[in-house]
Amino acid sequence: MLWLPLLSSFFGGAFLANAIPHLVSGMMGRPFQTPFAKPPGQGLSSSSVNVVWGFFNIVVGYLLVCRIGDFGWRNTGDVLACGAGALLMALFAARHFGRFHGGNQPEHL
Repeated sequence: MLWLPLLSSFFGGAFLANAIPHLVSGMMGRPFQTPFAKPPGQGLSSSSVNVVWGFFNIVVGYLLVCRIGDFGWRNTGDVLACGAGALLMALFAARHFGRFHGGNQPEHL
């Protein structure tokens, strides 16, 4: 089935994008939301938990993008699927975490 590798690339992109805020927060020594906090996704986890969670997301993203299917940087479908997953995860994270960090303020042009 031709759509399974694209689906894998899509979710791989989402996991790779999700790794960024957790790794950055953890490496800066700042607490951040994780699924392990209380309440899940809202409470803060330690910087160490964020580094481990971010690294886990990189491993899963790598497995989905590079080890399942035949991802190619010159294959437009693969790149679009991975990019779409990363973009949607980034937009979701911006809206979800913006509630806690003041990022959902209306834009004034």
